[in-house]
Amino acid sequence: MHSNLDKSVQSTRRPQAQAFDPRAVRAQFPILQTRVFGKPLVYLDNGATTQKPSAVIDAERQYYESTNANIHRGVYQLSQAATRAYDAARTRVASFINAADLREVIFTRGTTESINLVSHSYARAFLDEGDEIIISALEHHSNIVPWQIACQMTGAVLRVIPMNDHGELDLDQYAKLLNPRTRLVAVTHLSNSLGTIVDAKKVIAMAHDAGAKVLIDGAQWVAHLPTDVQDLDADFYVFSGHKIFGPTGIGVFYGKLDLLEKMPPYQSGGDMIESVTFERTTYAGLPNKFEAGTPNIAGAVGLGAAIEWLSQYDLHAVARHEHDLLEYATAKLQPLPGLKIIGVAKNKGSLISFIVKGLSSLDIGTRLDADGIAVRTGHHCCQPVMDRFGIPSTTRASFALYNTRDDVDALVESLKRITSTARPQPLAASQSGKLAFPEPVASSPDEAAQLLEENFELLGDWESRYSYILDLGAKLLPLPDEYRTEENRVKGCQSIVYLTTRKRPGTRDGVDFLADSDADLVRGLIAILQHLFAGQTAKQILAFDIAGFFRKIELDKNLAMTRRNGLAGMVERIRNFATQLPAGSSQSHG
Repeated sequence: MHSNLDKSVQSTRRPQAQAFDPRAVRAQFPILQTRVFGKPLVYLDNGATTQKPSAVIDAERQYYESTNANIHRGVYQLSQAATRAYDAARTRVASFINAADLREVIFTRGTTESINLVSHSYARAFLDEGDEIIISALEHHSNIVPWQIACQMTGAVLRVIPMNDHGELDLDQYAKLLNPRTRLVAVTHLSNSLGTIVDAKKVIAMAHDAGAKVLIDGAQWVAHLPTDVQDLDADFYVFSGHKIFGPTGIGVFYGKLDLLEKMPPYQSGGDMIESVTFERTTYAGLPNKFEAGTPNIAGAVGLGAAIEWLSQYDLHAVARHEHDLLEYATAKLQPLPGLKIIGVAKNKGSLISFIVKGLSSLDIGTRLDADGIAVRTGHHCCQPVMDRFGIPSTTRASFALYNTRDDVDALVESLKRITSTARPQPLAASQSGKLAFPEPVASSPDEAAQLLEENFELLGDWESRYSYILDLGAKLLPLPDEYRTEENRVKGCQSIVYLTTRKRPGTRDGVDFLADSDADLVRGLIAILQHLFAGQTAKQILAFDIAGFFRKIELDKNLAMTRRNGLAGMVERIRNFATQLPAGSSQSHG
């Protein structure tokens, strides 16, 4: 049984806009009162996810405490109450983005699933061999890879709008890319890696003049400025709940009604059907056609609460506050020695990406964390952007309405200390010549591990252990330039890592290896691996429980997943080499 969904958008009752006071807003976020390593949390990773106000936390808890039931099918009162709560969330979303019809709002797991929905469903319905899709050089991987797959499925061709050195799209080149074979344009509204604001309305108008449809990735936009899909004339608009102070695992896919009605279902199962026999199935109307299975009901309720909470503030006042933070932070950061801001578009959102000469973004992020400051480091799922600027990664500080100038000051003061104590660039050119490999420190990896475990146990807290790891890395033997090749590059690391191996001279299956990285922390991890494995036999290396060792010294707790992946990549490279030696060929290296 389906709910009787009112197809018109009923404007939700919005409180009169309150005077915007970031400190009063901040007090509504419980997590911002916490401490990290004994210091107040300074949260500057809002581009990745925003924190949640008590209103959202309470709404989700209240749903589970008083309303939890499956929707649409139940005739009992609890199910009907849950259905009303779910439908009310859709109404709030539709009003927030000014959709013309409730059926144009589809709930998904987030921006990524929304883009995949369009790429699969739209491609099946409208793309043929030789058709063209245009994306931009600014895009997140989730707005690149789905279109690559769509092109592989259909024979369509992918085109890319280039950007200039400021990180702005070249719309003159975009105009040249548009042609009668262009079927779809998919671009970001606000770049997650550089902060560039794209003139989405102009991009859409140009595409429509060429007869193409447009998808706008609004993940980074919706929490900062008003969104009006009718004014934009967007064919598709997508965003995630967790970037607008709502829960994770819930997102929005908006599409124009006429397009949605022509597109086939993306997933199949319960609730998206009208009738099923073994001979044929007919599909439910919108929005159910695109919402197969039991949805994230609590997530939708939380998203509705987040939008209701945010709507009490004048988003233009929010934007002015965030722009002030951007200008203040830019003025404070630019004078720091060796610091360079990447992405200096004239029209920017409240986000700054930067590099510091002589320091990797990994090291910067780790040291900022020791001061309680949370930023994002890496390529931000935008590797083509990093390639465009010839860098492996940046450090990114992204601001939200609850941030203040005090947060910026904390960031700047911490960076001053970090830059003043920067070590020499780890990947500085080294002299060519005969390789010198480290000698074994013990008779087996187990014995070497015991020595390290004792040292880590004495050090106690992570800050002391981190310093110890850095000291180990500072003593690495040099890796000559001729070994810094693509063949020796370790994949999976967000920092630059090179590793070369050889059979230890005079042994049947001894393993030697040298490695280097642009990140001090990774150099320290290399030193730990050398401490464990240098000069050891293939059999010993393959038998050693490396995962158990990392747990004992608590690297599993204190390294981000991407850093653990990089460490795993180095271990895999060493173990794979060991399996090629006589005593290792029969060993498992899983």
